[in-house]
Amino acid sequence: MSEPLFLKPVFHNKIWGGRKLETAFDYNIPDGKIGECWAISGHPHGRSEVENGEFAGQYVDDLWKNHKELFGDPKGEVFPLLTKILDAEASLSVQVHPDNEYAEKHEHELGKTECWYIIDAEPGSYLIYGHNAKNKQELDQMIESGDWDDLLRKVPVKTGDFFYVPSGTVHALNKGIIALETQQSSDTTYRLYDYDRVEKSTGKKRELHIKQSEDTITVPHHDPKLDIVTREDGKNKFTTFVQPPISPYFAVYRWQLKETATFTHQIGAYTLISVIDGNGSINVDGNDYKLEKGIHLIVPATVSKWTIVGDLDIIASESGEK
Repeated sequence: MSEPLFLKPVFHNKIWGGRKLETAFDYNIPDGKIGECWAISGHPHGRSEVENGEFAGQYVDDLWKNHKELFGDPKGEVFPLLTKILDAEASLSVQVHPDNEYAEKHEHELGKTECWYIIDAEPGSYLIYGHNAKNKQELDQMIESGDWDDLLRKVPVKTGDFFYVPSGTVHALNKGIIALETQQSSDTTYRLYDYDRVEKSTGKKRELHIKQSEDTITVPHHDPKLDIVTREDGKNKFTTFVQPPISPYFAVYRWQLKETATFTHQIGAYTLISVIDGNGSINVDGNDYKLEKGIHLIVPATVSKWTIVGDLDIIASESGEK
């Protein structure tokens, strides 16, 4: 099988979500506050279904188990990555994710290191990214006293920014932001603070996870040192945001294409592709497949080289795990 796997998105209602996944990406989304598009996923909470070719109707996690040749015969038990698009009409809870060891022991799944490419940010937008506690004792005291203004770091954000969020990092997207998230395949989130919001369905405040948060927050916080590199080739721009060893679980790229470009897998056996703007096509083994804003696909290990044509803005990723 030498063709790309085009995937059907899965949508999730969130208290902080909106309707921009419909207006900005022309997705046919359910009613309500839709905060997340799970675009490329093998996670049981939102499985991506293949829409084309030999494996149409099958799910990524089933292909991972039954057709490992598509992924270079990996050793891992689960498809390791998850790509989302997030629409934060309101601010997300302030949260932290565990590392692999803690998640395996307490949640029986992978840890969650992630990153964000900011597709759009309204003027004045900001993130919660890190904290100001100098040590564990000070962290616990500030949490217990609810000293959020002094504890939490607010970072201004604009369209085109990139943030790497290792497990243990206190973080939150805030209102007015659309982001593409690349992460480990995990749905474990520990809420540290949630603005005292109440779920309409229950009439109660959403559950917090103070002990788990205190267990897993990295103290003190240090911003990761990234080596973001952009290479120009004619009218095309190729940016590497993060890759191993800085990010052990994934590499993330941005491809800004105006001219024909030929690609191969770089650090991994397969490549995840999300089109965030534009139109064009991908050519594999002499066959053309349409690309447009909002399309997501996997180029499997059985494809060694492919060509992309068009005016396109793409976020791509590869697994750092063999």
